[in-house]
Amino acid sequence: MSMTDPISDMLARIKNAQAVRKKTVSMPASKVKAAVASVLKDEGFIRDFGVTEQGVKSTLTIELKYFEGRGVIDRLDRYSKPGRRRYFGHDELPRVLNGLGVAIVSTSGGVMTDARARAENRGGEVLCLVA
Repeated sequence: MSMTDPISDMLARIKNAQAVRKKTVSMPASKVKAAVASVLKDEGFIRDFGVTEQGVKSTLTIELKYFEGRGVIDRLDRYSKPGRRRYFGHDELPRVLNGLGVAIVSTSGGVMTDARARAENRGGEVLCLVA
């Protein structure tokens, strides 16, 4: 059976693994999930990630990051959902915690942060909010 919202599944796996203080979390890989993980790494929310090929299937493994025993990610919420897609222009993109958090946006130029999308004058679908 196919999954209806793989991004939401990815975020739930990260939240659950962090709640029980796991070092890594694995999931089925896709290009969008790898792009989201890349943004999370660039912004310092995770240590590292890797994609391993196993025949036709590929697995995305994320190494979680902790500071003083607490997970670095406090908030990880899905914003645009399959039942209700939410698109914004570059001047309407949401600010997370007044700039302390990050909105991950899927644009025509790829998956990027809200700040970068604003700088490049690109709007798009807001995938998730991270703080």
